Amino acid sequence: MTKLTVERLFGDPPLADTLPTNIQITPDGQYATYLRASVDDRERLDLWRCQLETGVSECWLPGNAPTLRDAAGASGGSLELSTEEKAARERKRQFTHGITDYHWSPDGTAILLPLDGAGWLMDAATLNVRRITPEGHRHTDIQLSPLGNFVSYVRDGSLYYTPVSGAAEVAVAESSEPNVSFGIADFIAQEEMHRFKGHWWHPQERHIALTKVDTSTVAESQRFEADADRLRVIPQRYPFAGAANAKVELAVFDLASGTTRWIDYQDTPEDYLGRVDFANDKLAIQVQDRAQQRLTVKLVALDAVSTEVLLVDESDSWINLHDNFRVLGAADYLWTSARDGYDHLYRYRNGTCEQLTEGSGRVDRVLHASTETVLLAGWFTTPTEQHCYEIDLTTRAVTQITDAGWHEIDVTEDGQQLIDRFSSLNNPGQLRIGPVHGERRLLVDAKISQGHPYLPYLDDHATPTLETLTSSDGHPLHLRLTKPRTAAHPVPLIVYVYGGPGAQRVRNEWPGLLLQLFQQHGFGVLELDNRGSSNRDSAFERALFRGLGAAEVEDQLAGVRYAASLDWVDSERIGVFGHSYGGFMTLKCMGKAPDVFKAGVAVAPVSDWHLYDTHYTERYLGMPQDNVQAYEASSVFGDLDSIEGKLLLMHGMSDDNVLFTHTTMVMRALQKRNFAFELMTYPGAKHSLQERDVAIHRFNLILDFFERNL
Repeated sequence: MTKLTVERLFGDPPLADTLPTNIQITPDGQYATYLRASVDDRERLDLWRCQLETGVSECWLPGNAPTLRDAAGASGGSLELSTEEKAARERKRQFTHGITDYHWSPDGTAILLPLDGAGWLMDAATLNVRRITPEGHRHTDIQLSPLGNFVSYVRDGSLYYTPVSGAAEVAVAESSEPNVSFGIADFIAQEEMHRFKGHWWHPQERHIALTKVDTSTVAESQRFEADADRLRVIPQRYPFAGAANAKVELAVFDLASGTTRWIDYQDTPEDYLGRVDFANDKLAIQVQDRAQQRLTVKLVALDAVSTEVLLVDESDSWINLHDNFRVLGAADYLWTSARDGYDHLYRYRNGTCEQLTEGSGRVDRVLHASTETVLLAGWFTTPTEQHCYEIDLTTRAVTQITDAGWHEIDVTEDGQQLIDRFSSLNNPGQLRIGPVHGERRLLVDAKISQGHPYLPYLDDHATPTLETLTSSDGHPLHLRLTKPRTAAHPVPLIVYVYGGPGAQRVRNEWPGLLLQLFQQHGFGVLELDNRGSSNRDSAFERALFRGLGAAEVEDQLAGVRYAASLDWVDSERIGVFGHSYGGFMTLKCMGKAPDVFKAGVAVAPVSDWHLYDTHYTERYLGMPQDNVQAYEASSVFGDLDSIEGKLLLMHGMSDDNVLFTHTTMVMRALQKRNFAFELMTYPGAKHSLQERDVAIHRFNLILDFFERNL
């Protein structure tokens, strides 16, 4: 038996045969193109293509191809990443290099490659590339217009576009102030609202909608960044809970006249710009109030000064943003809402509202819509599986298209073909493409067979089991247990926790190999989606309303009690480990149940919610000045005095999301108590701690810590 090591887990070639991402069908329908990690460098993405008729795949353009390197070098592509680029990569959790994005032109003759801070057009026949953005600068938010005639981009806070024909660049909006930017999403939009765009093209390229972001309204604070060889003081306009946000304005630029019209979308100055879509001759704007209990969709005419309210969703807790607004025709729209307690599909047509799905379940994404049918992704049986469904808009009949497992689905623009990335607990993954109804061709199979890097470890692979408990208030709690294959029993158990909103761990999908690392070293692993986790109904989520760290810990302890009743778990050797909200949960669990948890690792933990941002924190806890007790109870400091087990704290020293201050405050509180703990900090590392050397060091340390203490 070959034992899995941390070095091998993060080494090359990758052990996990990662399924392709950014899968697109070429405009002529002959090929599927996609991005895939290189076999010799897991952090580099290459561009692949597969001929759909034969199923033959090839690495079409390596991310380190000489044609790309030479073009970048000749055009000043070695310029350092801009602050905006670094921030955007962190917000998008983008930790790869090479070809990280691409866009086909509508006629299929060219591909736009945003690469190394520049926009490149690649001839699809010759693979020759030419730079379309100006040299000597780095650019962000590079977009190809819908008809393929223009490329837009942001440089130094200003928004420009240029014709692909090579004509002169056009300035849409230029910034002369350091705190003002055009056409780029603000921090809150990217980090918490998952809106990564700051400008949008009209489908016929007649207009560009764009934001103006002014961060001067956010008080400037100082953040310390410690690199290996220097300490820097970074001025940062971070919108702490209860404080001012950036001012976000919205405008529409007319390409023909070169004029800009500003749109008054807010009902109050505190309102958030949630989403922006073009809806025929109108702009559909989603406006969320600061309390996040009201979401309004407004329709603004492009050629007239008129605004109408299409719909309003309200909640006594909070409303989650989504990307499911669709235009079916004139005065005919699709929308998803949790107004009846579950996220369901609604149709707004000529002033009437019709509910299209009902019962338990969740519509997660609208994939394609016509006036006859809708394809969507979600679940109607169990949240541990995700499927593709077809809805008949006349009969409301719901048909499940996919079989057991977890399916990440995309649909071609014409709605005729599914792109299905599938895996299950017993299947490492497959990529299939084909008709909605009918057999889909297998293009990529991650099956572990002869020559696969993971084959030497397969005999000791443990398939997790999915089980269900019930919370104290009657909600199903789904958990995943990984039992060691070869260790003597009973064994120590690690509770691998996130626990916060917006995430789901327990799925019928191929498990992450970190679970295999732990089990091959003799640890069982428990993962449980406590109340507040995502992909559930409103009542399940709202357990966090006005209080973080209570219901979550209660549910995790229910999972521990169940696991401890199993004959293979040693109830006296239980640890807990988590990152970010999971780090917060580690401290909460150890403080609230010191008799249960004998050791814990808290990575980049949130300790005081006053130090986190507005949109996330206020959604659950409200304004700090109005909910003092909720903030106090939700911090970790009331629990630190109760911790008895062994504790390891970890944090990146350049974290601009969960600031390093969160951990230094915990350090000081534990030192005042004269409590001994272990600490590891990572110079230059940000919140995700994804650099390969950092990951190897971090998980070796975590493994050693649990081996010593459990």
